[in-house]
Amino acid sequence: MKKIIRLLFMAALFVMVAAGCSKEPTPQDRFDAYIKLWNEQKFDKMYDYLTEGSKEVISKEDFTNRYQKIYDDLQIKDLKITFDKPGEEEELAKDEDTVNYDFSASMNSIAGEIQFTHKAKMKKEERDKENNWYVDWNTTYIFPQLKDGDKIGISNTTPTRGQIFDRTGNGLAVNGQVYEVGVVPGKLEGQKEPVIQQLSSLLKMTPEQIEKAITASWVKPDLFVPLKKVSMDDTERIAQLVALEPVQTKKVGARIYPYKEAAAHLIGYVGSITAEELEKLKDKGYTSTDFIGKRGLEEVFDEQLKGKSGVKITIKKPDGSTETLAEKAVENGEDIKLTIDINLQNSLYAELVGEAGAGAAIDPVTGETLALVSSPSFDPNQATLGFSSDEWKQLQEDPQKPMTTRFNKAYAPGSVFKPLTASIGLKNNIITPEQTMDIKGLKWRKDASWGNYYVTRVHEANPVNLEKAMVFSDNIYFAQTALGIGKDTLTAGLKEFGFEEESDYPFPLEKSTIGNLDKEIALADSGYGQGQIQMSIVHLMETYTPFVNGGNMIKPSLILDTEKSEKQVVSPEIAATVSSQLRKVVGDSEGTAHSAEMADYPLAGKTGTAEIKQKQGEKGTENGWFIAYNTNSSNLMVAMMVENVLDRGGSQIPVKKVKNVYMKHK
Repeated sequence: MKKIIRLLFMAALFVMVAAGCSKEPTPQDRFDAYIKLWNEQKFDKMYDYLTEGSKEVISKEDFTNRYQKIYDDLQIKDLKITFDKPGEEEELAKDEDTVNYDFSASMNSIAGEIQFTHKAKMKKEERDKENNWYVDWNTTYIFPQLKDGDKIGISNTTPTRGQIFDRTGNGLAVNGQVYEVGVVPGKLEGQKEPVIQQLSSLLKMTPEQIEKAITASWVKPDLFVPLKKVSMDDTERIAQLVALEPVQTKKVGARIYPYKEAAAHLIGYVGSITAEELEKLKDKGYTSTDFIGKRGLEEVFDEQLKGKSGVKITIKKPDGSTETLAEKAVENGEDIKLTIDINLQNSLYAELVGEAGAGAAIDPVTGETLALVSSPSFDPNQATLGFSSDEWKQLQEDPQKPMTTRFNKAYAPGSVFKPLTASIGLKNNIITPEQTMDIKGLKWRKDASWGNYYVTRVHEANPVNLEKAMVFSDNIYFAQTALGIGKDTLTAGLKEFGFEEESDYPFPLEKSTIGNLDKEIALADSGYGQGQIQMSIVHLMETYTPFVNGGNMIKPSLILDTEKSEKQVVSPEIAATVSSQLRKVVGDSEGTAHSAEMADYPLAGKTGTAEIKQKQGEKGTENGWFIAYNTNSSNLMVAMMVENVLDRGGSQIPVKKVKNVYMKHK
């Protein structure tokens, strides 16, 4: 009996404890849970916390979609909703069925930070025979200013794109105007077909493209329909266009490139952003209407040049009034001033017209880049306005590849590399200026293990010292020097000169590489700039700066007022020795660059012809090189590479062209 009484007592106690544990939910706990979902942007689950009255006003789908769209459109990030939860001592009266709580919200948006405080109402409702607390929601919970029937608007202010200037302020990429050519469809009546045919020819558009534009859904008979933008310099074409009665023109803003082909590869151009580009850049403030840099410095410095759009988020009222929710002021793009001398740039380009090749010039003492040219080229103004399909096809199929930028590509340097071999050989005491090599004939191999492979030279001399080897550009001498230096020492020496190093030059350059030197033939060929040696024309000039600066190599710069950077790679004595020999390459009557000799203007330099072929014995092609500087006034170093010079004069082609540049600018 006692056992039964004890069990009944325990059962009663359990019921009492259970009753105590099933306490009715508190409004603060419910609102706290709602806020947690809000911070996690789980809008669909937030809807389950709404009162029945709120749900009658907005469906779950509309509630979820509206929050999601607003937060996506405004690019809401760093959302933080906070609520000071009341303590236990602030318990509600038993018959109270509504309560108000203050909460705060902060977030970052496309237009900057948004902050507000607001009041939330919680209501007690019975559902499924159980009481609980629910949020009495309305649109002001999204933003306090957002009343029922209001709409959110976003307006953008486009920044003015920064401009690009040369060292003296000449505009290389400027903001100007072009003509926008279009038609008024109503004026085409009775002459539509002949006018469209004429427009097709003058604008380089297909009749179908024009027809599609003038029959778009928004078009009305008296509205101007834009078709294409045309340069204001194209006066003859503009005159022919405006002679057609239905055609009208208006001036619109555009990016202008005054120096056209001469600076096209360096400066690049802008164009409409593509869907793929927008996907990559949307988090950086880019929009579908933006123009962005497509190549060259316009692309490299696009973010700096573009600036930041001004954005205003407004609440639009049914009566037409607006209230600003957040606003970020427009930030115009920054101008960029280059070290480039556009007059020198034009001269280099003029020399290369008709050839495929690259030209460059620097001040070897400061490292400032004075010119960067690639030929053949294209008109960046036309690229920005839009190539026709025929124009684009012609550019793509041109065997000289006018869209290829050459001054940043790595090529086999040929004999212009020999001063580096000499410098490393002298530095490591492998050779001395006085030492001679016994070399007979025009071809040489180390031993029978080389099979039928020979190193060849064009000028027979014996014995040969370093000066003769440089003046005559003796491949055999430098092949033997490279073998004497050895793979590891040559590699280490070239790395001192910047090989195998990623460049931080503002215009991306292909890395200069050494290649595989494991085999003796490859090592020997590398000594005179063949084998797998590759370098860009910009890096070539950098490696020659020690011969001007007492052994200090100056890092090239492209942005004006960049701090000078240098390091010593050889001793002043070695630099002076090599420089004196480079002077004789031009000054000596038997020097390979003697045709560049000028009275009272002592040039030092080196020629090179780099063979491009699959194997010895076959006929390939050759690139011709020449690099030169004035030994008395070392403020200008010019280098040039011309492709396909075989049987056309070899390196004498760039020698003549570089001399012409000096004649204009000495």
